[in-house]
Amino acid sequence: MRHRYVSAAVMDTHEVTGGGGTTLDVVETGNADGRPILFVHGYTQSRFSWERQLRSSLADEFRLVAMDLRGHGESEKPEDAYDDPSLWADDVQAVIDELALDRPVLVGWSYGGLVLSDYFAVHGTADVAGANYVGAISKLGSDAANAVVGQAFFDRVPAFTSTDATESIEGLEAFVEDCVHGELSTRDRYFLLGFNAVTPPHVRAGLLDREVDNDETLRDLDVPVLFTHGREDAIVLPDAAETHAELVPESEISWYEHTGHSPFWEAPDRFNEELREFANGL
Repeated sequence: MRHRYVSAAVMDTHEVTGGGGTTLDVVETGNADGRPILFVHGYTQSRFSWERQLRSSLADEFRLVAMDLRGHGESEKPEDAYDDPSLWADDVQAVIDELALDRPVLVGWSYGGLVLSDYFAVHGTADVAGANYVGAISKLGSDAANAVVGQAFFDRVPAFTSTDATESIEGLEAFVEDCVHGELSTRDRYFLLGFNAVTPPHVRAGLLDREVDNDETLRDLDVPVLFTHGREDAIVLPDAAETHAELVPESEISWYEHTGHSPFWEAPDRFNEELREFANGL
């Protein structure tokens, strides 16, 4: 079977100094001589979101890199510094520079799509080969931004920012279930819940306290772009992918039927093959 999963894959860990001096935790695995693919996770998640890519046969061919965003996972969690697009952009640039990634493919899931868009707005496309937006947003803090976010997400916001342990965990457990179409196994539920719980409430609040619109940035993109979206996504509605594709006329949309917010987790074999084809076609 081509897309095998390798539980014992060797992961190298790096500490990278990102925007404003924030320390970022980054892992890499795979073929050191292959094209780099840099994975950027979503809201309150971590680099562990990408386990089904990092431990797949993609590692035979590509240099796979995944970062914990500021405030998440093992990265530093400052009290503020979440509302400045240049800091997010500089975080991504720092990973590219410090790990000497040669024109990587950027893969941004959900809030990670906003981070990719921040990066392109500040640093442009000169250092990257292409981008894969997965169930992604690119704007925040406006009626237009809210229009493509599902009620399932808004229902969880009070729990995201709560300092009451019971309310927070109950809300996060519901959220990880919302991120897929269908039911998670018990193991997967608690695996995902574990790293979601590491993100502190002040970080979750800071990530939402932004007003940013990257429509013009997307219109100006001059690298290949693939939009990947689940038809049953209850967090970022499918309309988001349609809107993005209109902004980037030369892009492609890959629709996943019977799939929610996490195509890379719910349908990893297909996702990995499409990412392979996209990266090899650049």
